[in-house]
Amino acid sequence: MKTTSFLSITALIISVLILWGLREIIILFFAAIIIAMALCTITGKIRVFLKIPRWVSLVLTIISILLISSISIVIIIPQFTSEFQELINQIPSAVSKLWELSINTFFNFAEIIYKDNIPNLSDRTILTNKISMIPDGATLASGVTDSITKLVGLVSNVGIGILQLFFIISVSLMITLQPNSYREVAILLVPSFYRRRARTILLRCGNALSSWMAGVLISSIFVVIITSVGLYLLGIKLVIANALIAGVLNVIPNVGPTISTIFPLSVALLDTPWKAVAVLGLYIVIQNIESYVITPSIMHKQVKLLPGLTITAQFIFTILFGPLGLLLAIPMAVVIQVFVKEIIINDILEKNYFSTRM
Repeated sequence: MKTTSFLSITALIISVLILWGLREIIILFFAAIIIAMALCTITGKIRVFLKIPRWVSLVLTIISILLISSISIVIIIPQFTSEFQELINQIPSAVSKLWELSINTFFNFAEIIYKDNIPNLSDRTILTNKISMIPDGATLASGVTDSITKLVGLVSNVGIGILQLFFIISVSLMITLQPNSYREVAILLVPSFYRRRARTILLRCGNALSSWMAGVLISSIFVVIITSVGLYLLGIKLVIANALIAGVLNVIPNVGPTISTIFPLSVALLDTPWKAVAVLGLYIVIQNIESYVITPSIMHKQVKLLPGLTITAQFIFTILFGPLGLLLAIPMAVVIQVFVKEIIINDILEKNYFSTRM
């Protein structure tokens, strides 16, 4: 092996190790880019609509966001916090009731099937002995409570969370103030013959992210509204908390909607069992409308990700970056897909862009 080749491989390995060590900073920086893209998109829309300078539209954007956040903190957040705490407290009781319903259903079916063959089967002590190795509802409820407590303790490192949030907000504001300058710095890292093409690719990544964010926002608002109306008509308690949880978790495809179903099911199960079935049906209908009607109609310009690639991206990025990786898996997958399509497929495999210029 030549010395230059050996040095190149060594440099590549060292670079990969450095990036792996900085992966937490990288994911935070990517989150800042996502927020900066959102701010730039809103700023651009306001600038075009009102025909005002960019700095004025940026100030209006920040003031609007602060105003909306303040209203949410004063009006929505206290109600949501109260209802969410009540939701958490009701989950163990719901598990106990579900266990009780399961046992009763099992006994009823067993009596119907075996009453002619086993005369003493009506005495439920026999069946109780046969399923004695299965944990009862209280044990399951205690297990659920312990799991929730451990989960909350796992993610409740307030100090680190505040520092990370401060870093994300600070970097996103810096990028928003001078987006073109930061983009040009990134372009300087690529060979000179490819910089014009790199600028086009970065613009397409930005458009894809903007389209994704707009689509997710509209989709989440739809989920919140329809969920609120559906739960209210079914007479389910804690509507605000359940609706907001469904809207927020809608950002995470596949995993989010499944998790959001747990909370209203718990509330409905404690009220009337048939309401739990109705809530499950409601959420299935909402997710199908969101997946097959709302999302395709508002994201027709977005880079489309296949379901298999979506799940794979969520799995990989969660392992690499933790919970934040799960939350940002889809936008990262959108950016990666743009890079793969534009660089690997279009420039290397089809046009052989690099070999004709080197």
